[in-house]
Amino acid sequence: MDIPAPNLQPVCTLMVELGPILSMGPGRAGHRRIIPIIGGTVSGPELSGRILTLGADWQTILADGMAELDTRYAMETHDGATIEICNYGYRHGPKAVIDAIGRGEQVDPDSYYMRTHARLETGDPRYAWVNRTLFVGTGARAANSVRIDLFALR
Repeated sequence: MDIPAPNLQPVCTLMVELGPILSMGPGRAGHRRIIPIIGGTVSGPELSGRILTLGADWQTILADGMAELDTRYAMETHDGATIEICNYGYRHGPKAVIDAIGRGEQVDPDSYYMRTHARLETGDPRYAWVNRTLFVGTGARAANSVRIDLFALR
């Protein structure tokens, strides 16, 4: 019996606007910081709407420079449903590239690794499928925003 390999289906692009970084200083596992999520857009074949002005990325920067991303925020779809997004992942790469991202410079997303896995949840029956679907994302960091291309794992 063969087990089918998973495939990825494009769902949406999250263009997440970020507020100024709030540094918490050193924590148990690394440097802790909070990055407020202050809005944005959602566009794609399965989901579209806007990122609500709430939530944050609760990051830990580990000793080797890797950023552990831990976000929780919400979107409102074009037709009024609210969907929670919990997104966890890693960003790492060569020190010069990560330093350039930290200075807010435009960096080629192929020059570093930024991947996430997401859990979406809603009580709206029109979007109940998100409650039982696994999602993965590829990302890119800009000076005041993050782009995540989200895919359903089918």
